[in-house]
Amino acid sequence: MTKNAILNRRDMLLGTATFAAALTADGSSAAVSKAEASELNLPPLPQSPDWARVLPSGPDSRVKITEAYAAHIARDAFFWAWPLVNMYNRRLAFSKMKENQYVGPLLEAPLNSLTMLTDYVNPEERNIACPNQDVVYGLGLVALDVSPVVVQVPDFGDRFWVYQIVDLRTDSFAKLGKMHGTTPGFYMLVGPDWNGEIPKGITSVFRASSSTALVAPRIFQDETPEDKRAIQSALTGIVMYPLADYDGHMKSIDWSSLPKVPGGPHGEEETRWVFPEKFFDELPSVLADAPPLPGEEARYAQVLAVLEAVKNNPELKQLMAKAAQDAEDKLVNPLFQFRNYGQQLPHHWSTISNESAFGTDYFTRTAVAKSNIMVNSPDETKYFYQDLDASGARLNSANRYTVTFARDQTPPVNGFWSLSIYNANHFFVKNQINRFSVGTKNKDLKLGDDGSLTITVQAEEPTDPVAIANWLPAPEGDFSLYIRAYWPKPAVRDGSWTPPAVEKAG
Repeated sequence: MTKNAILNRRDMLLGTATFAAALTADGSSAAVSKAEASELNLPPLPQSPDWARVLPSGPDSRVKITEAYAAHIARDAFFWAWPLVNMYNRRLAFSKMKENQYVGPLLEAPLNSLTMLTDYVNPEERNIACPNQDVVYGLGLVALDVSPVVVQVPDFGDRFWVYQIVDLRTDSFAKLGKMHGTTPGFYMLVGPDWNGEIPKGITSVFRASSSTALVAPRIFQDETPEDKRAIQSALTGIVMYPLADYDGHMKSIDWSSLPKVPGGPHGEEETRWVFPEKFFDELPSVLADAPPLPGEEARYAQVLAVLEAVKNNPELKQLMAKAAQDAEDKLVNPLFQFRNYGQQLPHHWSTISNESAFGTDYFTRTAVAKSNIMVNSPDETKYFYQDLDASGARLNSANRYTVTFARDQTPPVNGFWSLSIYNANHFFVKNQINRFSVGTKNKDLKLGDDGSLTITVQAEEPTDPVAIANWLPAPEGDFSLYIRAYWPKPAVRDGSWTPPAVEKAG
């Protein structure tokens, strides 16, 4: 075989003629210079016209598969699809809601609408872990396969606000907030395949990558009675509704007039949304809701092929459910602990930098969904997590702690900051002063003589007047601390500012 013939063959295989090693006629290696390769100027190999037919898009679901392989795929799929199934089941729960109302500590809203609270979240809330008591929340689940929706933004004046809007993957797909320079108006959310006409008066349109989405407005409120009254007029203009209800006029709802229904007893942990025994029955619908991102086609095809192969095999289906349970126990549940994931920072703090923009970072998406689902984008909020004191010991109410921010070293923000405290289940626990976070919202925090701010974290009430003013009551047992920096300045985002140590006192 001649050198040129061999090079032609090689170029067809590799699709390039820039630089390579070709075989001589006797099979030995011979170097081809860049100049020689360039002179060849070989055209790229065209694709076979039948390539789609001879190369199936995914595995063949007709073949027999082994138990070990089915279990392997089940464990992998359970891990990366856990957040999607979590969100999908939240949508199913909201699909049963018939009116906007408050049920115990929770709020309800029919699909494609939202309900606003009128004050901080009730500390007995258990539907979403790690809530905060710095903002007034709203919440609504969106079914974009049913209808696009219109989200109203009223005039908030100088008040800080941001709307969290995420898809089934918990990735943000809309930017609405003070940090984005959003103006009052009407904003439309549409699904991945929507191609309808945009009505006159719509300011912007945001397209989701899935049919299911979640909208959660967050409006800053300080702890003064005056601000709790002042915020009410802005809250009435926060409304979401199907496109068919849009008429170009701002709608208003007096949220304080909604029905209030007693709720049942709350559990200690977050409401459970993902069940290993049901997971693979739900997964095909979930994946249909969120078409694969670029690069995910093979992952989807592999899982769906296995589900098709085991559809009529009860033993394999049971084995996959068992594998899912194993994945929950060994892979997902450990990620509830903040210390088990994230970027590791000084003094045992951790953080992430791709919140609500996870893409194909399946590990971090699932970790966040398990420990504190529904986080804002990094340009909207930066989060810092802490389970340990400065020595590396678990935070526990049997001890007393201090967190000291040096003069002018509280989190650098354009919005606000807070330090929240959660029990071992990542929820608030009622305490005698009804305080679950401290920060910008507090107008009575006391600075030290050197301008520093020391937060006292302990179960019992301090005796020192300054410590009392800056006291963050600790719940019984293990607990976690959590810093939020809303509208963070560059020092927070680039990592040049990190939180101080949690020092054990006494």
